[in-house]
Amino acid sequence: MRSEPFGTTRAGERVTRHTLVRDDLRVQVIDYGAVVTAIEVPDREGRYANVVLALDTVEGYETVSPHFGAIAGRYANRIAKGRFTLDGTPYELPINEPPNSMHGGPEGFAKRLWPVAKADDTRVVLRRRSPDGEEGFPGNLDVEVVYSLPEPGTLRIDYRAETDRPTVLNLTNHSYFNLAGEGTGDVMDHVVQIFADAYAPTDATQIPTGVIAPVAGTPLDFREPAPLGARIRQGHEQIVIAGGYDHTFALREPAGTLRPAASCFCPASGRRVDVATTQPALQLYSGNNLDGSLVGPSDRTYRSGDGVCFETQGFPDAPNHPNFPSTVLRPGEVFASISTYRFSVG
Repeated sequence: MRSEPFGTTRAGERVTRHTLVRDDLRVQVIDYGAVVTAIEVPDREGRYANVVLALDTVEGYETVSPHFGAIAGRYANRIAKGRFTLDGTPYELPINEPPNSMHGGPEGFAKRLWPVAKADDTRVVLRRRSPDGEEGFPGNLDVEVVYSLPEPGTLRIDYRAETDRPTVLNLTNHSYFNLAGEGTGDVMDHVVQIFADAYAPTDATQIPTGVIAPVAGTPLDFREPAPLGARIRQGHEQIVIAGGYDHTFALREPAGTLRPAASCFCPASGRRVDVATTQPALQLYSGNNLDGSLVGPSDRTYRSGDGVCFETQGFPDAPNHPNFPSTVLRPGEVFASISTYRFSVG
């Protein structure tokens, strides 16, 4: 394990970057936002590149980062109008993507320091307590995220949480992948497969309608591998609303078992990532809101479509949709999930 300073937050907190290495996979994580700042893997010619979008400074992650590589929480994705009711008690959350609450609010988990509890060459354990009332959520929540390299080519993320009051919880890692290397341009040629037959359509504010609809006959049909950009400009209502892909897919096999969620292959580099999870859903996001204002470590700008996210998670706005899998966590229960990202070359 190599650890080195990565700067200081505006509040004076020192941030450290930790490097995990196993064979031909190198992963860097900072303890601010539990952000994955780099995943370095070789292409078919043996040339290494960082395949996730990133920023060079803590200031960037504090002020302008669109959740690059961060842990989103306490509730990843959207909650309609920042409101939900739990056990008869109404709760109101900050509105940071009007008219909704997004990724736990403006000071969510991505904007917090995550102290390191344990670390070695292939694993780093980060923990924090989210106090009762933080960003409007009830209960003191003790949460742990473990990044590890359990075998060659595989990044594993373990999530664990406990609460002292009933609360709602949805955690994900928000890495933006570009398997040609960050800063090389758009990922519209990346060939994507998603192991889902259905998705959650949204209204005009990107809140799920409550319907789980078949992907068949829509641009969201990735049951067979297809280039990400092949249908992204179709006039389908869901594509128009999101400005591309920003949709929740209901994974086929039951949640709780580690099973395939998605795969992504870059024809130019030969790099491939296979995503598996125990979570019920996957959010596919095609980096629609990247506008060229952010510059990565490559000293190149990030524009719309320059990265793709495979966010393993629960369903957005689930507290307001009884038909969705529950995201409620109660005292005495343990939230635990696993997601893996297996890199290879083809």
